[in-house]
Amino acid sequence: MKILLLEHPRKITSENINDIANAPLSSSLFTGYVASVLGEDNDVHIVEGYLDKLNEEQIVDCIKNFAPDVIGVHLIYQWKNHEDLYKMLEKTKSEYLTKYIFCYGYYSNFAYKEVFESCKAVDGIVLGEPEKPFVNVINSLKKHSTYDNVKGLAIVDDGKIKLNYDTPIEKLDELPFPTRSKGSLSYGEVNIMGSRGCYGGCTFCYINPFIGEKVKWRGRSPENIMLEIDQIIQETGMKYFYFTDPNFYGPGQSGQDRVLQLAALLRSRNITFGIEARVNDIHDDTIKALVEAGLQHILIGLESGREESLQRLNKMTTVKQNENALKVLRKNGINPSIGFIMFEPDSSVKDLRVNFDFLMRNNLLTQLDTTVNVLYHHQIILQGTKCYKELKDTGRLKLSPYSTYEGSADYEYPQITMFAEIMREITNCIFSYTKILWENNRYQDPVVKGNCQKVNTLLINTFEQVLISLEEGKEVDKEKIIRENQLDIAKLLG
Repeated sequence: MKILLLEHPRKITSENINDIANAPLSSSLFTGYVASVLGEDNDVHIVEGYLDKLNEEQIVDCIKNFAPDVIGVHLIYQWKNHEDLYKMLEKTKSEYLTKYIFCYGYYSNFAYKEVFESCKAVDGIVLGEPEKPFVNVINSLKKHSTYDNVKGLAIVDDGKIKLNYDTPIEKLDELPFPTRSKGSLSYGEVNIMGSRGCYGGCTFCYINPFIGEKVKWRGRSPENIMLEIDQIIQETGMKYFYFTDPNFYGPGQSGQDRVLQLAALLRSRNITFGIEARVNDIHDDTIKALVEAGLQHILIGLESGREESLQRLNKMTTVKQNENALKVLRKNGINPSIGFIMFEPDSSVKDLRVNFDFLMRNNLLTQLDTTVNVLYHHQIILQGTKCYKELKDTGRLKLSPYSTYEGSADYEYPQITMFAEIMREITNCIFSYTKILWENNRYQDPVVKGNCQKVNTLLINTFEQVLISLEEGKEVDKEKIIRENQLDIAKLLG
């Protein structure tokens, strides 16, 4: 059977330039894994609409040339509706360019109702991790010419949505290595999956709800990971890897031991790599071993510098663990990227003060690329998460005009609403200018570097001034603050 897998075009605008959580990195290899599990018995072709910068017309040409029996669309949420994509899929179906269209990924898994309502060309939506369900679909079509009772698939049956969940993959070593297109290797790093899921339960995260409640963290064996890395080095010569795992470490001592085993194997390969981890897993011995094996980059989710906030978010970590993780990483020469939620729906002025003092105390406001993230980032509320359900049940959830998938909440305190609006406008302005600087390769210019530090100081001072005004009960002129900051940023970075 001929199967075309589509990474569709997606648009990044000023509205979503910093909202990275909508398209989690852990989804980046889904298409490659689906292609690999189907590839032995089928003719599979990947179209990189996003990375290869193809428009809808060019994608239709690819479909015509390949003439697939089935199209699989990795439906990544793009913050607006998918009108152009859906029109293309409906055109494809109406012109008989394919028989079946199935979607997969985080977005369609949770927003299946709106996908079915918005695009009648979609025959089914894969639920959860896509490999097993997609094999089930293709096998059913081959044997029975139907997909009505396939495990792991949502369909519309007599006007009603029918959900038929499958169990997730327990032993990841059994998966073949993912197929990698030229486009997926075009930006200088190789994404690699070492594990799936997380043993945590953060209220804002939908990684585990996507997988299913019964199965959480699962890791590949260090030996299996090394086989893939060795193969990639041999085939491409590339030596920078980024682990897409939401939680690189597994739970407890067994997780620490596994990381030490993997580090010992990686050490002889002369590679560099990046990971993402929970702060409670950052121990000196494992970080030291990973750095010796080539670790250069790490993202850790601090989320807050206030114990009460960490408890609200169900982080199952403490401020002390946050600070210890920073110390261990810096001791071993790693300056981490951090996840931080400054503005929660229930944030108070006191929360913001404690957060700001935490960031200052731990020297996390020294570089603009970090400061611009941590001094604004709001809590993104996505379908499938615990916080989405709780806010909906209490009548506080405000849905996006484009989708049921993303929501927001009225802040409990009006002054926090105003503060968040100020910081969002200012930081979005900064992002728009720094994006241009990166694209024009001007970021390393000494003058630009100096101006970025001035903008960093400006942002810190503005945040603190507004915070002090709120603490003292003074009025804040929101529009004036935004306007003056935007003018100053334009002079320095424009």
